[in-house]
Amino acid sequence: MKKAVQHMVIFLTLLFLYVPIIILSFYSFTSSTMIGSVRGFSLQNYVTLFTEPELISMMVGTVVLALVVAVLSTLLGTMGAIGSFYAKRGTRGLIELANEVPVVNADVVTGFSVCVLLIVLFRIDKATYIPLVIAQCALCTPFAYLSVMPRLKQMDVSLYEAAMDLGATPSRAMFRAIIPQIMPGIASGFMTAVTLSLDDYFVATYTKPATFDTISTYVVNATRGAQTQIKTALWALSAIIFLIVVLAVVCMNVQRKTEEEAQ
Repeated sequence: MKKAVQHMVIFLTLLFLYVPIIILSFYSFTSSTMIGSVRGFSLQNYVTLFTEPELISMMVGTVVLALVVAVLSTLLGTMGAIGSFYAKRGTRGLIELANEVPVVNADVVTGFSVCVLLIVLFRIDKATYIPLVIAQCALCTPFAYLSVMPRLKQMDVSLYEAAMDLGATPSRAMFRAIIPQIMPGIASGFMTAVTLSLDDYFVATYTKPATFDTISTYVVNATRGAQTQIKTALWALSAIIFLIVVLAVVCMNVQRKTEEEAQ
């Protein structure tokens, strides 16, 4: 009876999470203009998604932004985690405390704070994309830090010193002894940063150029007066993003299982 209840709870949770996405994906393959009425199979939404210049520009810009932010955030988060790991206990505690604040802080506060600091105080023009990139890095870096730190804690503390004793230079010891050990955490931090950048709305709203839209800001604005054809094409975009995420998670789990079996 207990197992049946546990299975029922898991089933209802998965149902609650995935049924809306599945319904949206289903309607992306129809000619319907609204959820609730099915008008037959159609790929027009996908054709519109990849032929409408406005949508293509928005998707390309969002992906480029996400990759740039992910690279910078992963680099900063990895350096911060390594520095914190080898720091004294008191210093490490302060760094971890400082890293937790942006994680639990509301995105709207982060976006507005960066807007005030860079745009109002330092007079940096939004059109340069600098406020947007810095703001999203401030959002993503703490999560990259949290992805790398557990891998460091699982590693032998004396590994770096052992590499130095064997004649390696500090940089060589870092890239040959430390980085390979924490590479899964770095990859996880990179994927997390990409996801957060793609999903971000509040930070981008405060700091993006007026002529630029990410997927999140575009979708929100599209619900306020865009053409029906554009709105339904966004159903197709949601289905594609969901499929990519599922494939990425499956590939990462398969790779992790393969590595565990090899060990």
